[in-house]
Amino acid sequence: MAGPRSALLVIDMINRFDFDGGRALARAAAPASRRIAWLCGRFRTVDWPVILVNDNFMDWKADFREICAVCSQDGMEGAEIARRLAPVPGDYFVLKPRHSAFHASPLDALLESLDVDRLVITGVATDACVLATALDAHMRDYALAVPRDCVASITPARRDRALAVLRDNCHADTRGSRSIAP
Repeated sequence: MAGPRSALLVIDMINRFDFDGGRALARAAAPASRRIAWLCGRFRTVDWPVILVNDNFMDWKADFREICAVCSQDGMEGAEIARRLAPVPGDYFVLKPRHSAFHASPLDALLESLDVDRLVITGVATDACVLATALDAHMRDYALAVPRDCVASITPARRDRALAVLRDNCHADTRGSRSIAP
């Protein structure tokens, strides 16, 4: 099937942020979520895939809609982010059990069916799940963009170190979201 060549991955932004360092990560993720929402709009406008990839929080009975509902509740640390980035009709979603979006998930099959060869990876944490996903994508020969204003880590230094690894070792485009075409 002919289709879009690029896909936008939104990693772990539907999140409770209820772990050690979660509050700091949520604060860093808030401005990134606004840029990600803008980028989602650009991808949707040209009918390129937006794929929300999320941790299942080791709740093997929950589906993506349940996770979105829990994370969007008032009082949750990441409620505003979850509401801002909630999937819309036409979006795809993948639950992952570990750091990489590729590990033990259907992401490979989905990307193949969409005829994707370039991934724009956004989300949290740059130095954990974003990094693991990008490294796995690089090993699968995807072209990569990881816009620096669309990712967050507990500290800016951790984000910057991960982006340097991706730029230097995976040839990832780490410029800001405005440089990302569709």
